[in-house]
Amino acid sequence: MSKSDAKPAKRDEREVLVIDGHEVAISNPRKVLFPDTGYTKLDLVHYYLSVSEGALRGAGGRPNVMVRYPNGIAGDFFYQKRAPASRPPWIEVVSLKFPSGRSAEEVVPRDAATLAWLANLACLELHPHPVRTDDLDHPDELRVDLDPVPGVPWSQVREVARVTNETLREFGLTGWPKTSGSRGMHINVRIERRWTFDEVRRAALALAREVERRAPSLATSKWWKEERHGVFVDYNQNAKDRTVASAYSVRPTPDARVSAPLTWDEVSDCEPADFTMTTMPKRFASLGDRHEAIDSHAGSLESLLELSARHERDGFGDAPWPPHYRKQRGEPPRVQPSKRRVPKHPLIEIGRAQKKEDALAGLERWKQRHPETAAHLEPADVLVDAMRGRSSTWTRIRVNLKNVPEELRPDQEPLDPDANTLSNS
Repeated sequence: MSKSDAKPAKRDEREVLVIDGHEVAISNPRKVLFPDTGYTKLDLVHYYLSVSEGALRGAGGRPNVMVRYPNGIAGDFFYQKRAPASRPPWIEVVSLKFPSGRSAEEVVPRDAATLAWLANLACLELHPHPVRTDDLDHPDELRVDLDPVPGVPWSQVREVARVTNETLREFGLTGWPKTSGSRGMHINVRIERRWTFDEVRRAALALAREVERRAPSLATSKWWKEERHGVFVDYNQNAKDRTVASAYSVRPTPDARVSAPLTWDEVSDCEPADFTMTTMPKRFASLGDRHEAIDSHAGSLESLLELSARHERDGFGDAPWPPHYRKQRGEPPRVQPSKRRVPKHPLIEIGRAQKKEDALAGLERWKQRHPETAAHLEPADVLVDAMRGRSSTWTRIRVNLKNVPEELRPDQEPLDPDANTLSNS
């Protein structure tokens, strides 16, 4: 579906587009979602229409979590699992059960009209689950999320991606890289639909540990932020109910970057800022979808699961799960190292806030109170946690004092700010 295929049928306070025989009403089409660029809601709609074939290859036929920015990227946003009750009859949904025991009907995009309808809801990012609607219990995708700690250069992310690709190939799997649209990189791996979520996560953990073994100074599989260095290979993105932004998703950056599918030849020279709502449609029209063949390369997890079994025999059992999951059999104590009886790293909490900028302002006030302490901090010592609740996120900021001389380490102080965030967790 190209931009020219969307035919305006009416123009007043809203605009109605006819897409594949469906009427899609765009309310407030000129509402600005990206203040720095001036991109509007209608621009977002046309962007998704221009790359719909690729976007549907990544998110189509799957239940999707909606990440909505009704007041643009400068305003609040929220995660919406449940499809709106008021929706056109041609919008497909599927009922998905979560680890909490709850269930929800989530939107399943299958055509360009649905992408436009989602964009009208100011849904910037497509967050599909790694399953198809005809089998919600067996993922068809293992997801490698390369998440750099603060201060890590993009060149190191690319190097870890290269090591990950070599590792995947040796285990008989094909990785499809893409920029995350933020600071990291994703590598999607199509797999045969034979394994449960827990088995896929176990394979992802084995892969993360193997990448760390091969590049110990560059990558880590450590879950706790205070123990990480370099690029974190986030195995927990494969736990059930976890989602990441899919290919061609628009991200909430001032320049409207997008998650860009790449070939491996492009990884060594790419830059995240190269791919935006402006540049991606031109790239797509010229080169097509770089992941066009992804569905024809479904691989087996048997070799990675054998590696996982070897890890267990060598004393490496399970690793921590995300905090809102129930305790798993064989999981190590779910207590961050700084709170264990003999802490490895001195860690203090600075503040909690509904908005990231408010939490960061509290950090600056703390630095002004403790300038000598702040002078010893490395970028990776400041831990900014986006804490995801049921429908929104809040921000927690902690500081690791491991690089600060003991005589300059301040005690834990009252949180600043101290928002009542726990009700959403």
